[in-house]
Amino acid sequence: MSDDREDLNFVQRARREKLDQLVARGIAPYGYRFERTHAASQALAALPDGTEEGEAVSCAGRIVAWRGHGKTAFAHLADASGRIQLYFRKDQLGDDAFAVLELLDVGDIIGVHGPLFRTRTGEVTVRVDRFELLAKSLRPLPFGKEETVAGAVARHSGFADPEQPYRQRYADLAVHPEIRALFRGRSRMISALRAMLDAGGFLEVETPVLQPLYGGASARPFVTHHRALDMPLYLRIADELYLKRLIVGGFDRVYEIGHDFRNEGIDRTHNPEFTMLEFYQAYADYEDMMGAVEALVAGAAQAVAADSALADRVPALTPPFKRVRWVESLDSAVGVDVLSQTDAWLRDAAADHGVTAPETLSRPRLLDELFQAVVERRLEEPTFVMDYPVALSPLPKPKRGEPA
Repeated sequence: MSDDREDLNFVQRARREKLDQLVARGIAPYGYRFERTHAASQALAALPDGTEEGEAVSCAGRIVAWRGHGKTAFAHLADASGRIQLYFRKDQLGDDAFAVLELLDVGDIIGVHGPLFRTRTGEVTVRVDRFELLAKSLRPLPFGKEETVAGAVARHSGFADPEQPYRQRYADLAVHPEIRALFRGRSRMISALRAMLDAGGFLEVETPVLQPLYGGASARPFVTHHRALDMPLYLRIADELYLKRLIVGGFDRVYEIGHDFRNEGIDRTHNPEFTMLEFYQAYADYEDMMGAVEALVAGAAQAVAADSALADRVPALTPPFKRVRWVESLDSAVGVDVLSQTDAWLRDAAADHGVTAPETLSRPRLLDELFQAVVERRLEEPTFVMDYPVALSPLPKPKRGEPA
């Protein structure tokens, strides 16, 4: 092949040499289609307990383990549903086909056909009578070591850099089935939210992502330029303005699950591109909306917990959620009437509770930072914080009977 291999490591060069040998044998290293009859989990279920021999199956997936023993070889094949053992015998496959096994690597994707049987250790296995290479892996995946601890399989990460799984999510998914479970859980959550909102009479809409005037939050936007109109446009930082216009237009209940963008910092809980659900309901107040949020959060959690791989990771969330008033909770935590204190007192109190550079903060920011330090960070269960001071929330309506 003509590719430059000088910068490749030993393993990568060896895999490309195997690729050359496959091509020389007339074997397409990247196949077209494969007629699969069973996923791995279906094949395992097709051989009931107490049965030693079963039907023939066709499975496809990635080789995740390999053990050669002269004229026989064992492997484990993994797909989205799980993994199943494969058994290769030279006298079954023939010399030529068995020799091709030497050119396969962990990480290759193959399709296999053969009858099911149970090994002496009781493991359901495919006795392969033919196989097909579907995709040759040229870069080794970071498979971690596995060990059985107290009857459970413990998997250790193969990533040396803890940031790498986030930068190469495809590799993380390929070697960690539990991460794939998180993706399934997210999909279940979105489906549950959509179903509950639809059932509540909300209309799902799509609003502009490119906006001439960004709004809905005080965040820095991404800026771009529309050539035909010769005008600046902004990636939306929230869905709010257009959803409210739909309420003005006569829709009583609307929602959107969409991408938003904020051109600010990045950390474990903030990403410049993120998904947000916003929903608006006419003729309702914040008590109605708290009830709606409770139902959505509890229903979404229940949907995620329905995945057996995630069931023990989802807490029980049962409405009604706890409700605390902003002023009362802060006063209780600090032990004084906070709103009556001077700015100097607030700065000293903020400094005592670890707030950074309180001398640079305005009075509203001091109050907000102090609340986060002594109340918000100690909240462990789902909690609604109600009745913020007007100084922190100038846009909402004043509370009836309590204008401050």
